[in-house]
Amino acid sequence: MEKNNALFKRYEGNPIITPVKWPYLANATFNPGAIKHDGETLLLVRVEDMRGFSHLTIARSKDGKTNWRINEEPLLKPEPSIEEEQWGLEDPRIVYLEDRQQYAITYVSFSKGGPTVSLALSDDFKTVERQGAMLPPEDKDASLLPRKINGRYVLIHRPIIRGEAHIWISFSPDLKYWGDHKILIPVRPGWWDCSKVGLGPPPIETKDGWLVIYHGIRVTASGSLYRIGLALLDLDEPWRVIKRSDCWVFGPRERYERIGDVPGVTFPTGVTVDKKSGELHVYYGAADSNVCLATAKLDKLVDFILNNKTPHKGELC
Repeated sequence: MEKNNALFKRYEGNPIITPVKWPYLANATFNPGAIKHDGETLLLVRVEDMRGFSHLTIARSKDGKTNWRINEEPLLKPEPSIEEEQWGLEDPRIVYLEDRQQYAITYVSFSKGGPTVSLALSDDFKTVERQGAMLPPEDKDASLLPRKINGRYVLIHRPIIRGEAHIWISFSPDLKYWGDHKILIPVRPGWWDCSKVGLGPPPIETKDGWLVIYHGIRVTASGSLYRIGLALLDLDEPWRVIKRSDCWVFGPRERYERIGDVPGVTFPTGVTVDKKSGELHVYYGAADSNVCLATAKLDKLVDFILNNKTPHKGELC
């Protein structure tokens, strides 16, 4: 009964992608971007090699759950000539930009000066055009909105400023120059998301607002706990937060989420939406080791956040 009432339901076949089944040597496969492409689910998976550096490789599936076909070569890997990519590429998010009719991949590129957010554009996921770093380090957990707001592109990201790790929103006329920076979702001292917050998958447009799935971190005596919360942004003024959940709605419980390179981590980065059924497929990294899947109903999540409900025991996952 608890599983039937849960806001998010873990796929019974988790983990869906592991380094053991990867076609080449890898330490970890996790934190994928996700998009529907050519009638299939495409994941752009972060792959950590045996040096500790990461690159991004495509995996495809017809049902988004099973029979993943994995490319033999990365789509994006560090280029020695690019300064911000010296220590690897991580944690992509993917949106389709309506005005450009291109896929936008935001990802973390690691320079010697720290992590920053970079952008690549693609027409077909066969080739990519690197656009370079979007903002200075230190910055992570970034995604564009899929459409412009008042003629400007919108970026949600997580810089570290004065040691503070809030979610910010920024705007650009051309994907190059960014301004009007504002704190969007701050950490909450003493709460479950008191240490850091960061964007999960790209925000999802609904009639009630942009649904944000985000991760919150609480540093404990035995390490950091990465759990998931919800927020709703105004459709026309996305810098305005309509509601934010008090409680986390998903967190590490299963063995594959508690045991791995970084224990106690559920880190969502990709989502696809079935427009007919309203079902979400949320793809997340578990313990910085494997890719896992959870499903949810979009209308149920929006209702939960709009009514600021306190979850019942069976609704948490």
